[in-house]
Amino acid sequence: MTVSFYTLGCKLNFAETSTISRLFADHGYDKIKFGEHADVVVINSCTVTAQADKKCRQAISKAVKTSPGSIVIIIGCFAELKAESIGKIPGVSLVLGNKDKFNIMEHIHRLKNGNTGDMYGCNAKEQFFASYSLFDRTRSFLKVQDGCDYKCTYCTIPKARGNSRNAPVTEIVKQARIVAEKGIKELVLTGVNIGDFGKTTGENFYQLLAALDRIDGLERIRIGSIEPNLVTEDMITLIAQSERIAPHFHIPLQSGCNRILGLMARRYRRELFAEKVSLIHRHMPDAAIGADVIVGFPGESEDDFNETKTFIENLDLSYLHVFVYSERPDTKATDMPDKVNRHEAEQRSRILMDLSQVKREQFYKKYIGQKRNVIFEQKEKSGTMTGFTDNYVKVASPYDHSRIGQCVEVGLTGWNEAGYLTGDIYKIQ
Repeated sequence: MTVSFYTLGCKLNFAETSTISRLFADHGYDKIKFGEHADVVVINSCTVTAQADKKCRQAISKAVKTSPGSIVIIIGCFAELKAESIGKIPGVSLVLGNKDKFNIMEHIHRLKNGNTGDMYGCNAKEQFFASYSLFDRTRSFLKVQDGCDYKCTYCTIPKARGNSRNAPVTEIVKQARIVAEKGIKELVLTGVNIGDFGKTTGENFYQLLAALDRIDGLERIRIGSIEPNLVTEDMITLIAQSERIAPHFHIPLQSGCNRILGLMARRYRRELFAEKVSLIHRHMPDAAIGADVIVGFPGESEDDFNETKTFIENLDLSYLHVFVYSERPDTKATDMPDKVNRHEAEQRSRILMDLSQVKREQFYKKYIGQKRNVIFEQKEKSGTMTGFTDNYVKVASPYDHSRIGQCVEVGLTGWNEAGYLTGDIYKIQ
């Protein structure tokens, strides 16, 4: 029996797909490449943007075409929110939301026994299912939290994922030790709102970080996206003193205009964001700090956008992830007046992406002439291998298969056409 997977969206989805793939392996399935004929096809969906919805439908079409007569299962956030419409797509066998996708083997057993009366599984009780990815030998995504209690006016994820919840620190540490025993060098902590860790166990994210920092065998721990209002000084101090936790923060800004932040129902104002950036650099001058920004939100005037642009220009950020606002059904923002013209929103996006490139180059070039530890991940078409420093600088070096997945000290020598730093290996750590 064979199974193939296709995953859309966030690192959390990739961690969960990897965990589900191990369930199939335990039941005797061989994993093959998506697009080849498989007995079962699993598509893990995303619904954060309209484009994500479109990509999911395209993946379904490809699965039905390449695996006719097979069991095609759609899981994840898009499945949670649009189960009935997805279920009407010819060739789809089963639709499982986020609360039921880890029971996938039970549903397949039911289908194989001829019970096809109910093709939906989107009403199970909310639980926390620990997950981690093992797709490569270099990096693993570890799920530490799920769901979100925030009510941002543009976001459907709380509805798709449910309330904030997590397993106890002790359970997450057990999962991390499994990853470490596999020889994987970097652990990336992921979730929907990871800074909110502890809601269901009476713990907090600082306690989790401190416990993970004590695990032997892990070379590097990297924090996924964390809300600015949940970045605390004790957390920053712990990371600054740690030899394992990477000095890299990805903090959603979304807008540098307080009026727009209010319309978005974000839980901070830009002054707090700037304060957290300053605090991080006070403790860790070399830290990488990235930010998410949404342009074209309903009501965003040209002056509002310029306010955001100026605010970002004056911040010591390393890079941006820029998104054009995507209208999502059943969100408050959908009914807001003063929609921004799509062409204008895309123009604003290009301006901020250019600014991101300038900031990235400025950040990277500070390290030319220095030595940093790099974990090399993959071979490039150019014949080089690339990887990242602890502070998220991408580095290219002549390809050496024996160095993939290893932490090595690299002398950073220059800047290449691809926009990476170049370096020479000094020694293995």
